[in-house]
Amino acid sequence: MAYKTRSGRRLSRQTKYNILATFILVAALIFITLNIILPNLVNIIGKAKSLTKHETQTNEPQVSDSSTLAPPVIYIPYEATNSARIDIKGFATANAKVRLYVDDDLKSDSDVESDGSFIARNIPLNLGTNSISGKSVDEKNKESLASKNIRLIYDNEEPILEVSEPQDNLTVKEKKVKISGKTDKNAQIYINDLQVIVNSEGGFQKDQLLNDGDNIITVKAIDSASNFTEITKKVIFQP
Repeated sequence: MAYKTRSGRRLSRQTKYNILATFILVAALIFITLNIILPNLVNIIGKAKSLTKHETQTNEPQVSDSSTLAPPVIYIPYEATNSARIDIKGFATANAKVRLYVDDDLKSDSDVESDGSFIARNIPLNLGTNSISGKSVDEKNKESLASKNIRLIYDNEEPILEVSEPQDNLTVKEKKVKISGKTDKNAQIYINDLQVIVNSEGGFQKDQLLNDGDNIITVKAIDSASNFTEITKKVIFQP
């Protein structure tokens, strides 16, 4: 019985040593993991993210989170033009750049002056309606949000103009003559530089006072893009 008791005590001590050794080993592994492996892993991941971010910033413009980089203000004082290329003015953050887009296509990269003004010169337009917008760009190649879109019509066609009355070289004995005709519905009519009302169908008419002898009557139709058509007729007044 005494032998068995001593043997049991030795077994119990061996078990305690094993548990203690296991505890020390686990504690050592936890210490190494927390103080060596995890910090190095975090450092490697951080460097990888930083490198990826740097490459992205280098290759692609980023939208700026800075409240000081506002979108540009574009100023076009007309809604239509007959010019295929125009200069566009505006204001933006001083000493930045302005990227100008026509129908989402980049057309200009212009410097902003110290007073905040810029001019994008010789911008090509598409026939019909053009959607024009811009973005400010800082020295780090960060872009602002897009500006408000401006719709601009490029139209190079002359308006229709028909002058049905009077006939050219007409001789009359009355002091006045009726002038009438038709044009595009949205065009303006000028007779000898005085504007005449155009109805919803494009028709117009006016009684024109005459001077003795030859009277030159000039009828001009002008559309919103400043295209114009002009017809000149002569009326002879012989009382």
